[in-house]
Amino acid sequence: MSEPVIEVRDLGRVGYGAALELQRELCRERQSGRLDRDLLLLLEHDPVVTLGRATRGSSLPLPIEALRARGLDVFEVERGGDVTLHAPGQLVGYPIFDLQGHRPDLHWYLRQLEEALIVALSAFGIPAERNPGLTGVWTRGRKIASIGIHVKQWVTFHGFALNVTTALDLFDLIVPCGITGVTMTSIAREAPGLVGPALVRKVQNEVAAGFGKVFARPIRRVAGDMAVEPEPGQGR
Repeated sequence: MSEPVIEVRDLGRVGYGAALELQRELCRERQSGRLDRDLLLLLEHDPVVTLGRATRGSSLPLPIEALRARGLDVFEVERGGDVTLHAPGQLVGYPIFDLQGHRPDLHWYLRQLEEALIVALSAFGIPAERNPGLTGVWTRGRKIASIGIHVKQWVTFHGFALNVTTALDLFDLIVPCGITGVTMTSIAREAPGLVGPALVRKVQNEVAAGFGKVFARPIRRVAGDMAVEPEPGQGR
């Protein structure tokens, strides 16, 4: 057994289907013990809408075919929560954690994810917080990060989406997380003076540090691409 670290991998831009298959495979490896450490995958996706287990018809103002006609993929997935959207400029994080090495409690884990992002955003002067009764991270009444997870045998996958420089008008195509009237925001909107070519890397670093602090584990950054090809028919 290796030392208890969180290994952070920056995968760059990855197709959603490939990332989904990668998560599922890593989850199986973590369950079996072939993977002996927690991972945090950091990446971006091309525009895609994902439908969680709690997605309601009212959360999709446009039919799925209309979304596809606008260039968005659509996936039905096993994570909790309602509909969400990923796009370039959004930092997506997929923790592959064995909660038996932390605390086997889903509510605790969700609050830990929120806290790690709150800690990261504080480094940019953004006063982030929870919204009682709603999962995710908010600032000044606007939602800046969405969270949706799935757990099998206490191993986690899926995760969070933090808006950095995301084109916020894309969220008009859905009802984000099924919350009527929600206003989405981003780091670029809340702290425009920070926008620059190095912003995404800075956000990655602060998110990794936030995870290390909140989960009380050393962070180990590992270079390299772990992407795999999706199985046929994954996008729906």
